[in-house]
Amino acid sequence: MQSSADRQDRYEYPAHWEADVVLRDGGTARIRPITIDDADRLVSFYEQVSDESKYYRFFAPYPRLSAKDVHRFTHHDFVDRVGLAATIGGEFIATVRYDRIGADGLPASAPSDEAEVAFLVQDAQQGRGVASALLEHIAAVARERGIRRFAAEVLPANTKMIKVFTDAGYTQKRSFEDGVVRLEFDLEPTDRSLAVQRAREQRAEARSVRRLLAPGSVAVIGVGRAPGGVGRSVLDNIRDGGYGGLLHAVNQAFPEDCKEIDGVPAHRSVRDIDGPVDLAVVAVPADHVPAVVAECGEHGVQGLVVLSAGYAESGPEGRERQRALVRHARAYGMRLIGPNAFGIINTAPDVRLNASLAPEMPRPGRIGMFAQSGAIGIALLSRLHRRGGGVTGVTGVSTFVSAGNRADVSGNDVLQYWYDDPETDVALMYLESIGNPRKFTRLARRTAAAKPLVVVQGVGSAPQGHAVRATRLPHATVSALLRQAGVLRVDTITELVDTGLLLARQPLPAGPRVTILGNSESLGVLAYDRCLAEGLRPSRPLDLTTGATAADFHRALAAALADETCDAVVVTAIPAIGEGSPGDAELAQALRSAAAAVPGKPVLVVHVELGGLAEALSAAASTAPQAVGKTSGTPATEGAAPPFRPAERLPAEEAASARAIPAYPAAERAVRALAEAVKYGQWRREAAEPGKVPEYDDIDEKGAARLIGGLLARGEGLTISAAETCELLGKYGIPVRQALPAPTADAAAEAARTLGYPVALKATAPHLRHRADLGGVRLDLADEEQLRRSYAELTELFGAPEELRPVVQGMAPRGVDTVVRAVIDPAAGAVLSFGLAGAASQLLGDMAHRLIPVTDREATSLVRAIRTAPLLFGWRGSTPVDTPALEELLLRVSRLVDDHPEVVAVTLEPVVVAPHGVGVLGATVRLAPPPARDDLGPRTMPAY
Repeated sequence: MQSSADRQDRYEYPAHWEADVVLRDGGTARIRPITIDDADRLVSFYEQVSDESKYYRFFAPYPRLSAKDVHRFTHHDFVDRVGLAATIGGEFIATVRYDRIGADGLPASAPSDEAEVAFLVQDAQQGRGVASALLEHIAAVARERGIRRFAAEVLPANTKMIKVFTDAGYTQKRSFEDGVVRLEFDLEPTDRSLAVQRAREQRAEARSVRRLLAPGSVAVIGVGRAPGGVGRSVLDNIRDGGYGGLLHAVNQAFPEDCKEIDGVPAHRSVRDIDGPVDLAVVAVPADHVPAVVAECGEHGVQGLVVLSAGYAESGPEGRERQRALVRHARAYGMRLIGPNAFGIINTAPDVRLNASLAPEMPRPGRIGMFAQSGAIGIALLSRLHRRGGGVTGVTGVSTFVSAGNRADVSGNDVLQYWYDDPETDVALMYLESIGNPRKFTRLARRTAAAKPLVVVQGVGSAPQGHAVRATRLPHATVSALLRQAGVLRVDTITELVDTGLLLARQPLPAGPRVTILGNSESLGVLAYDRCLAEGLRPSRPLDLTTGATAADFHRALAAALADETCDAVVVTAIPAIGEGSPGDAELAQALRSAAAAVPGKPVLVVHVELGGLAEALSAAASTAPQAVGKTSGTPATEGAAPPFRPAERLPAEEAASARAIPAYPAAERAVRALAEAVKYGQWRREAAEPGKVPEYDDIDEKGAARLIGGLLARGEGLTISAAETCELLGKYGIPVRQALPAPTADAAAEAARTLGYPVALKATAPHLRHRADLGGVRLDLADEEQLRRSYAELTELFGAPEELRPVVQGMAPRGVDTVVRAVIDPAAGAVLSFGLAGAASQLLGDMAHRLIPVTDREATSLVRAIRTAPLLFGWRGSTPVDTPALEELLLRVSRLVDDHPEVVAVTLEPVVVAPHGVGVLGATVRLAPPPARDDLGPRTMPAY
């Protein structure tokens, strides 16, 4: 029998098992396979473990490892015996191993599918979630090697380890014998295990960002003695912003006698600082950064913001420098924002951190902002600042992150933080690229269920320096998937801010019905037209005339809000001239007091000259969006609206609770923001009842798996034959109408006799396939004479049968030709697409998309999402087709792809949807080996 060392020589080192992970407290560690070169590390690690932990591991006093132990624990074959280590700074902090066993409990090889698993964690590292992360990774490795079940024996007193197993969410059995608890659990992911894993991921990543945004102490590295320069500017911004923690200035060029810079303690090295440093802001040349990272890591710094440029944005050499930077930071358990970052801001009163190049601390508020580019970050902050005194009033920023090259901390991490951040009510993001669309859409869906998420998404290629997975999906498809996840996708920074301000200041509309009123008929008509263009349902504008007083505005707005047929109100106002005309403050108070009486409906103002009106409208105590739902239109006082009282006579408690009303300088901007709020409100209501993935009794999942396994045994990736496609789809209840080859006219006649008349004759050559417009299809051939004549016509027009590849197919009932596709995209995951066949989808791109698995509600919305959907529902008097049967087909295709990741592409074209039933006339399926790791795999940080 071969030794483990011999077997280790036979198997290549599984580099794809290496991964960086975020731990429970927000720090990081690296997980990798243990090899024969780790003997010294293993011994050093074991020496730092307490006697109690050793006893729990070996069930007896075990003060040191013997040479035989070290050999056994470092020599693995990476199949039947595997060991993984969690490391920080290159040193072990925890280990886990499994040994495959047979039914008798003795060492075994495949096909045995059970293994014993055991952990050991340094005492100083316990409580950080290291064992939970290792369990996820060793379970994924075991599944890859054909192991389906783990067994673990634990002493009853080792409650921490028992909790690791029981909290993981796997299906398990527990027994007690001879003073030992034996746990057995299946490794197949369950809904509970995935929920546990993702909850841990959210908590860990959120804490890692929180450590960066709310540090107790900050060191700015690269501070010059003279004013100016990046480092000195950031130091001044932190100090002037009112940061309440400990602040240090660091520069190795400081003289020995330099003790402070403008009152801030000065040091030549981070090592010279007494006490911990939570955050280091790095502003030194790129070639000096590695030494700074090493100093920070050795001093225990928790996170870095690297402002330095000269990385991937500068070309291939810089890209390698950036990879080295990330690896270096992660080796010490540090998270990194940047490089080439603009900085971070936290306006919380107990933090007040402006570790950025923004010279002024933004106004505190409830809006979280994320940008990758420094230039975009400046534009966002300045846009909010300019509108802050007028349109936004007290609405400002909670946190701001400009991630630069986004080498480590990304928009996904910040989303995890914002999800349960009580200081953030609305999230605004400018994304020049999306590194992991599959994860982003998952996180966005969860975040959007709690608070609005508004995104501007870059259209072009990713900027230099951004690590982005290649995607084959068009930009429009990715945008559609983001909207499906509840993301409000807008096109410009202006729209980003406009929409964010509305969502931060007003409740969500219960529907699309809009009342328009004001003292400008032309502005009212313009707002009306824009509402129609945005798909809203406006009523005819109510013209109060230019002589309207503040009281007139108050009565009209109160009446509109009290109307059950109104979901939102757009008020148009122009400056009035003459005696009795309301001033800005008076008009603002009239609108605010009327809106306060019915707080469940949003109000927007279009005012051609913002001036003091916008300032007055903006005064509010809270900016949190309110709950979605139909609200009562009854004012606070029964009957008529409460009388308007000027601001000076409004009780203080009412003034404090009055809502801020956003004002816009143009009708189109106000209506566009309102339209986005309406879409988001509708999504929230639908997300509350997401539907379900139905079960079908006639699906043969195991039979399909056997068929796929046999087909893949022939090659790495292949498009299977027509017969094999029909067999595979048939196992999921998707019949494909049989098409028989017709290489000659006699063969065509024989095929027609087999199928029965009437039949269709089709050319399937690539340049003619699905191109009925070119004349390569003859339909409703009632007898052999018509068939032979059509065969002759096709060969005369398009060439020999060998070029045409003609087939004969039985006629399907008349209906609407559609196309159904499913594809596994390397970045976005599994996507189901639907549209009408022909020009609608090919020329106009009229396709709708949903992420797989698709629920019954999503299938219903998918059918109705295309612009040409009316053709399915009796447009212009035509007969409506069987859309329930079409929805069932979509659900069956979704199940096929979701159940079998080896199915990487499915195309059904055409699918004829008749008044009764559907007919699949053509189908292709492509198979490929499934990826070693997928979205069901263990938590990992992006690879570098």
